[in-house]
Amino acid sequence: MKLIGNVIWTLFGGFIVVIYYFVVGLLFCLTIVGIPFGLQLMKMAGFALWPFGREILPGPKDSGCLSVVMNVIWILLGGVEIALIHLILGVVFCVTLIGIPFGLQHFKMAYLALVPFGKIVA
Repeated sequence: MKLIGNVIWTLFGGFIVVIYYFVVGLLFCLTIVGIPFGLQLMKMAGFALWPFGREILPGPKDSGCLSVVMNVIWILLGGVEIALIHLILGVVFCVTLIGIPFGLQHFKMAYLALVPFGKIVA
């Protein structure tokens, strides 16, 4: 069931999200200051490619307050907008019975888009 969901996800819009995250991540990686943000966008692109059957888990606790500071900077630089887009898409998909699994994936992506630092995708 996960394979079918991932294939449908990729064919009907998921690939566009992956390309968006990947290209913006590459642009962030062009500067030294933007590399941590670019890596988080690459992590989000990997999650957006095959979201079914994957979960977002807390990362190792050794990052300390650095992940909090980076998440605050992330939110100020556009993380809220990305999360809102995924929340809106999640609500739109959940209107129909067939779209509920895809809406739930958008809700997971909204959580990762809001606070990506200190999280791992498994």
